Amino acid sequence: MIRFGPAGCDESYIGKVTDIPAYLAENGLDAFEVQCGHGVRMGEAAAKTLRRNAEEHGIALSVHSPYFISLSNPERLVANIEYLRQTTRLAGWLGAERIVVHMGAARGLPRREGMEASARTVLAALDTAKAEGWPNVLFCLETMGKVNQLGTVDEVLELCGLGENLLPCIDFGHLYARSLGVFEGRDAFASVLINLESVLGTERAKNCHIHFSHIAYGRGGESKHQTFADEGGGPDWTPLARLLAERGYRSTVICESGGTQTRDAAEMKRIYREGCL
Repeated sequence: MIRFGPAGCDESYIGKVTDIPAYLAENGLDAFEVQCGHGVRMGEAAAKTLRRNAEEHGIALSVHSPYFISLSNPERLVANIEYLRQTTRLAGWLGAERIVVHMGAARGLPRREGMEASARTVLAALDTAKAEGWPNVLFCLETMGKVNQLGTVDEVLELCGLGENLLPCIDFGHLYARSLGVFEGRDAFASVLINLESVLGTERAKNCHIHFSHIAYGRGGESKHQTFADEGGGPDWTPLARLLAERGYRSTVICESGGTQTRDAAEMKRIYREGCL
């Protein structure tokens, strides 16, 4: 079963984040990604309240780790591990199985050196999670939207080969943006899913994490997350929805639209259910 939900609270929601599960359930959704982009600021009491409300309303929780993590920066290894430790602790309080992690920029390093540094960071994060008592958390490494960032599908899959607690977070909007609009349509989407299944195995691939939104791009790739009502961005959700249904994926699909993520996530679920099942 695929779950759908938003990344963070959209512009139409005016309540507390701890109370959002009821709002999401009213909109027919069953997932929510807690955003820690600017740091882990939710405390234990609030996290456990959100967890209880999510369990009551059938909402699966995931967490997005801080945006300023850069896996490839060897000078920030200690800081990156601390940010991931904080995020892992929050995920444990929330009962959230999945933590999304940005790959980060190559920062002037050759891509191979950046990947080697990223591998060291990821392995250290896995060790820290086990030592802290959260051995079952899954780190979902995200494909990125800017050309100069690490985070192609192949780079994400290479790192996911380091351990079973690593899953890809395939952001199809990011792939569209970093390709400057070339990555679009059924054949492009199918090539990614086939690649996942070939490298990870079918069952593990079908459990991947997915981000989706329309994204505008410039010469360097991603420039802005859009809403479904905006013009000029992509990609189109419908062919991907059909492929996910045909291939039996069980992913969590998180919508990252810029302000209308709950509404757009509900539309994504409608298209998936009515047009594909």
